[in-house]
Amino acid sequence: MHAVNSNGANIPALGFGTFRMSGAEVLRILPEALKIGFRHVDTAQAYGNEAEVGEVIHHSGIPRADIFLTTKVWVDRYRHDDLIASVDESLRKLKTDHVDLLLLHWPGGSDVPMAERIGALNEVRKAGKVRHIGVSNFNTAQMEEAVSLSDAPIATNQVEYHPYLDQTKVLQAARGHGMSLTAYYAMANGKVPSEQLLNDIGARHGKTAAQVTLRWLVQQQDVITLSKTATEARLKENFAIFDFALTREEMAAIRGLARPDGRIVNPGGLAPEWDA
Repeated sequence: MHAVNSNGANIPALGFGTFRMSGAEVLRILPEALKIGFRHVDTAQAYGNEAEVGEVIHHSGIPRADIFLTTKVWVDRYRHDDLIASVDESLRKLKTDHVDLLLLHWPGGSDVPMAERIGALNEVRKAGKVRHIGVSNFNTAQMEEAVSLSDAPIATNQVEYHPYLDQTKVLQAARGHGMSLTAYYAMANGKVPSEQLLNDIGARHGKTAAQVTLRWLVQQQDVITLSKTATEARLKENFAIFDFALTREEMAAIRGLARPDGRIVNPGGLAPEWDA
């Protein structure tokens, strides 16, 4: 697996995501993910499973330095003192003295000025509690604002990204700032496995539609993707995407699946005004 250099953060291109995973599911499947070779783990305070993620990593026998660990601050903890306390709480649950990447989870849902949020991110980074800082679900204008307010470089913007959603503008803006995009919802809420084009491309490579989509994401410059499953067989399938490459024509054909109504995740009060 290759790593993506995002303003000094070397982030493994394929991560194991824990969104909507219960603590019990994390305890069961994350050890298997680490055995298979996953070294990038993504969680969040809002997921309610940081303690289980921390327990698995702590007992994995894998050096902490070998695992790239991301967590996120929820929107109700954006005030300076609340954000500091949120990070300390996450570190206790995760059984570690630092996380590799800390993200602001959503741009909306809070009246805390962006300068205060970014200032607190910089503070926990200077204190050594986080190695790198980033954002999630930001539009291009918000990315620009975050970069302008931050002393430390912003490593990534974690956003919904799959074949049905064109994220060209956000990706180009990220590249302009030396940032990466981290894709979530790669399977488009279950649409990917039944997409004929993706299955046809997969048949040529001896791969599934899911593997083709994950490969399409990580084959793009400056793109990282999260994969999530509670099934061990699917876990191995998701990891086996670095032994083939898509042609330029196949990459373009997959990009052609994007449509104006392709966005799935758009919670009122949290989401920004997305780039057209």
